Amino acid sequence: MKFGAVPLDQALGTILGHSVAVPGGRLRKGLVLKADHIAQLRAAGLEAVTVARPVPGDLGEDAAAQQLALALANDGAGIRASAPGTGRVNLIADGPGVVQISAAAIHAANAVDPMITVATVPDLAQMRRGAMIATVKIISYAVPATDVQRACDISRGAVRIAAPQLKTAALIVTQTPGGAGDKGTEAIAARLEALDMTLADVQRVPHETALLAAALARASGDLVLILTASATSDINDTGPEALRAAGGHVTRFGMPVDPGNLLFLGDLNGRPVIGLPGCARSPSLNGADWVLSRLACGIGVSADDIARMGVGGLLKEIPSRPMPRRGKKPV
Repeated sequence: MKFGAVPLDQALGTILGHSVAVPGGRLRKGLVLKADHIAQLRAAGLEAVTVARPVPGDLGEDAAAQQLALALANDGAGIRASAPGTGRVNLIADGPGVVQISAAAIHAANAVDPMITVATVPDLAQMRRGAMIATVKIISYAVPATDVQRACDISRGAVRIAAPQLKTAALIVTQTPGGAGDKGTEAIAARLEALDMTLADVQRVPHETALLAAALARASGDLVLILTASATSDINDTGPEALRAAGGHVTRFGMPVDPGNLLFLGDLNGRPVIGLPGCARSPSLNGADWVLSRLACGIGVSADDIARMGVGGLLKEIPSRPMPRRGKKPV
């Protein structure tokens, strides 16, 4: 593509490079100039205009953006492409889920030509219906078709969304005199609803290992959540110990995500069990959301997966913590 100023008598059929004020209005950039536009530019006192001129082998910005967006999604279920405009096409989630992105493929596509760009949400981000997963933007008015094809070949299928697979969950809330009681149940139910899941079973039991183990044995649902009255402080504390007593096992206690450090993850007869940190009583994002959304969408979460959540895992600074992170000289 050629870009620059040309005399008006050479501008017919070119693409207007910048918006221009003319008598009675404004000609917007990106407009393909026709005879009446040239007349308006003359009436504005101009003798030349800055334009883009595609050369043979170029693909227009909208067509290029659409071609690459469709390649990225590769007709994937749960993703739709917006209509192209000004060289941009967005990929939108048709329903809730967790996005899975090949970072290497996106990096490679972005390295083909600086005028061809793809931006995405982070890998494994939870999406709601109608949320934008990625945007393709062609910066120039046209790019070589061969570059577009190369970017498509490199990144085909690089953006996917895993839809929820689990349908129901059970919640067991342990209670102590003067404790939090049912606080947080509504926030947890809302989290499940956002994943097209139903909170089908809620049990409230005293904060004792044997009683919690019995509640776990009774719990229905595809997934079991435990919200303890007292924070889980050790892998042998009430929650993890009750899971083992019920015949399950603990996969991981503790996670490098804040808020959310005191989560534990396990399994009971093939069903995932999440011991929720106390911050799950709030609707604010915390580490439990990362684990819950992935499990709900059929994405396994191992101890190693949790260990790798630390980069990006600082979700919120709380100035009122007893041990502030700021304001002290480094040791």
